[in-house]
Amino acid sequence: MVQDRCRAKIFPCRPTDPQSRDDFSGSWVLAYENKFWQDGFQRIAGVDEAGRGPLAGPVVAAAVVFPPGMSETFGIRDSKQLSPSRRAELSCVIQQKALAFNISATEHFDIDALNILQATFKAMRCAVEGLSMAPDFILIDGNRSPHFGIPTQMIVKGDAISLSIAAASILAKVTRDGIMMQWHKIFPQYGFDHHKGYPTAEHLDAIQKY
Repeated sequence: MVQDRCRAKIFPCRPTDPQSRDDFSGSWVLAYENKFWQDGFQRIAGVDEAGRGPLAGPVVAAAVVFPPGMSETFGIRDSKQLSPSRRAELSCVIQQKALAFNISATEHFDIDALNILQATFKAMRCAVEGLSMAPDFILIDGNRSPHFGIPTQMIVKGDAISLSIAAASILAKVTRDGIMMQWHKIFPQYGFDHHKGYPTAEHLDAIQKY
């Protein structure tokens, strides 16, 4: 399910109207980007992940670089605040509007070998390394970060207050959900189409049964 070391499969998206229906509005959502654009950084990558909590499946990370000075938000917001259909729509918008984006998946065997934190860091590094342009600054969700070798700003709950990180959270979530839907076709008894590998009662019951 991974195309190469630092590039996950990107699932097809349909053309969509980028006009926002639920705008993540206000200049504050670009406050971090605007600050560092004004400081002279031109290729700011927002980085986030999906899949640290599940019992099954990969951890997926994404990196997104928007054009310097961008002011439109297109309804992009934290992936957890969006329906699956809206996430899918916005995934297409992000791919259309970003200067560069990349998605990386670290598989279950790496999670078992490395631990979930280090596997997440591996996916994040790969997401950044696989970008078509080298970023000069990183905005990353959370209070811990892998070493990227360039200036990095960690932001707790960054997916709720930074457009670039929110965009990365959407790409990571849509990609991971797509991977789990593929796994559901192979192992339908586990119900991955419902819980995507998270430890729900349904999933725990299936583990006991199978």
